[in-house]
Amino acid sequence: MVKVATYFGMSLAAFVFWQSMDKVHVWIALHQDEKQERLEKEAEIRRVREQLIREQASQKDSSY
Repeated sequence: MVKVATYFGMSLAAFVFWQSMDKVHVWIALHQDEKQERLEKEAEIRRVREQLIREQASQKDSSY
């Protein structure tokens, strides 16, 4: 009886462990996706800002 209870307890613990690891992996993947999206948005903002600065500089140069 003790062996059966021990086996059941270990099986349950392994199941809970793997379920929690699965949730951790999903959380990590989502966090990395969010980070990648944020970095892409920041790069796009930087690119557009540099383009606007260049356009403003060229307009200033042409007005003189």
